[in-house]
Order: sequence, then C-alpha cells, then structure tokens
Amino acid sequence: MVEDASIDFLIIGAGFSGLVIGEQLAKAGWKCVVVDRRSHLGGNAYDKTDKAGVLNHQYGPHYFRSNSQRIVDHLSQFTDWHPVDYKIKSHTDDRYWSFPINLNTFEELIGKPSTTEEFERWLAEKRISIENPKNSEEVILSQVGRELYERFFEGYTIKQWKRHPRDLDPSLCARIPIRTNRDDRYLREEFQALPKDGYTAMFEQMLEASPRLELHLGVDSDEARARWKHKHLVFTGPVDEFYDRRFGPLPYRSLRFEHESFNSEQLRSRESISGKKGFWQPAMQVNYPAAEVAFTRIVEIKHATGQKTDASAIVREFPKDWTPEDEPYYPVPADDAATLYQRYAELAKVEKHTSFIGRLATYRYYNMDQVTGMALAEATKLLSHYGSPNTPLI
Repeated sequence: MVEDASIDFLIIGAGFSGLVIGEQLAKAGWKCVVVDRRSHLGGNAYDKTDKAGVLNHQYGPHYFRSNSQRIVDHLSQFTDWHPVDYKIKSHTDDRYWSFPINLNTFEELIGKPSTTEEFERWLAEKRISIENPKNSEEVILSQVGRELYERFFEGYTIKQWKRHPRDLDPSLCARIPIRTNRDDRYLREEFQALPKDGYTAMFEQMLEASPRLELHLGVDSDEARARWKHKHLVFTGPVDEFYDRRFGPLPYRSLRFEHESFNSEQLRSRESISGKKGFWQPAMQVNYPAAEVAFTRIVEIKHATGQKTDASAIVREFPKDWTPEDEPYYPVPADDAATLYQRYAELAKVEKHTSFIGRLATYRYYNMDQVTGMALAEATKLLSHYGSPNTPLI
C-alpha cells in the first residue's frame, strides 16, 4: 500500500469521541484524519431516514442528556435541540406499566389511587436492608424489595447481559431512578434533548466546521495506521483489539436490531394500544422483562424526535453473545471483566504517542455527554503538550 502524506493526528473511530476530539485538534490548526471501518460516520449514534420517511436511530436509542452546561454549549455549535422528556414503559403480565418505578407504578400495582406517603410506607416494609450494596441485585432490593425487583429488573437484566444482576456491578441498575412522586421521566439529568435534525446532521456540521479534519469511511485500524504516517494516534475502538487480544478477549454484549415501518392505515389499527394517533406503541421505549420474549425492548423514537409524519417505525432490540465478528456495543460491568481490562489498561498507560478514549477504549459504560467530555479533556491535554502547528511536535 502506498503511504499517504504525513498527518499530525490519526483518529480511529468516527463516533462521538473521535469526531469531537478531531474537531478540536483541527480547529487548533493540526492536520487530522479520522477513519471508521463502517460505511457511515457517527458510530452507534448514527441515524437516518427510512423508506417511510421516519428518522430512526440505527443502533438502538440514543437519549442525549447532561448536567454539564459546558458540554451542551460545545455541541450547540453544531446543532439546535429538540427538548424531550424521555418516557418509557415496561410490558409484563400482559399490561403496560409506568417505568421507572414511581407513584403511578404503585397505583397500577394496587389498583387504586394512592399518595407518596402511602407508597413510601409500602416501600419501607418491602425493602431489604443492605447497608452497602455490592451488586445490581442488592441495589434494587435495598430500594424497592423483591416484588418490584422480580417484576421489572431481574428478567430484563439477565436477558440483556446474560448474567444475573448479583454478578453485575451495582452501578448498572443504580443508573435507573426510583421515585415516589409522579415524575415518570426515564432520566435524571437537567438537560434532556435530541439534536433537532438528528445526530448524523450534527456530526456533518462538525466536519464542515473543521476543514483540516478529513473523514475516511470503510477503513479499519490496521489499514489506517499503515496508510497514514502520523505523529499521534487517538484510538476509540476496543482496547483489547488494539493489543491483538493478547490476554484474551474482553467480554462484550452485542445486539441485533429488527426495523419495521408502518403507514397511517396500519397505525390507525394500533390507536387503542398506543393511545394516540400516528404511533405504534404508548411510549418511545417499552421494556419486555419476560424471559419468553426474545427481545429486550421496542423503541419508537418518533415519540422523542417530534417528527411530523403520518408514518412511524419501531426497532426491536435482541441481545446476543458477542464474537469478534460482531459489534461490541456494551462492555460488561462485572468484576472478572474489570480485572482483565486492568491488564490492558496497564499497557495503554505506557503506550507512546497514543490516546485511548471512549466507551470501548476505556471499557466503561459511559453516556454520550461523558465521552464528549472525555474527548474535550484529552484534546486540551494534547494541545497543551504539542502546542500550535507552528510548534515542533515532540
């Protein structure tokens, strides 16, 4: 292969991490190339309009939220926002339930109106006293007791992760709020919104604002490193893959997606279920905890995007075991995985002229705002080290 002209920074992965850091380095004047082995930019946040005209998240729902005004302000350079109160439900025992657990859920359970005080008394009786929860099962048992844990959490977690909640880090289920009022929003963060025209449009604006940042798709890590002579590498892919899995593969969970679109006539037949015209289901996301249902959730992102169209679309999400041929969507939050990752982290710590950022490269279950913050921080660190393009690279 003929080597391309020398560049300053080679960035592997054109998702949030790679594009954010690339934009910052290019804006400072450095010549950067970002590559992705997929045929599109945006990583797992990639969205596009289907044949029915519905904007869909292609790799599962990406609900942007943040408590950092700095991160929101940064991304706002490249997009306007559509505010969203993310609402989901859980479908089990042949009915839809308000979820995450809140006062509405309790009223559905007991079949009559109630109060926060009554719900809190009920929870006090049901909770299992666990002073320092050591795993995800103990986290939920200590908050709501066994009945609600088994109804909403246990089966869903086992299906999603193929591990029992007692074998998973407490932070996993602790991400889900438990409320005794009527706040039925899925998330806690102050800022909750989606890019007004979608994530792909936001990323395209990021590239347009960065003429010194080149994007090359359908190029994997090995090809990129052979093709471009570079002075610093930013790697956002799986850290074990970078080291040819010399200690063995890190465990990941993969996913399979089934997309289905519906016209207005088909949606009319669903109005008694969805509760409103133009939708297939009653919320943007419905969880399916029951073991006999193969998928974990159905997402109808039109609820969140606010798109005005007579059509709609859903995505059924099926968890699957990961193999090296699959996309590694989720690092597994478990002790054995963390122990193995530490061996790779020790190698990454001393790797010269290389930065590891993002969910896969640091093997952490980060949200989009968190990886954006990580990319901004790493860009600041690199610019502090390398200076401006007029400063000789070290």
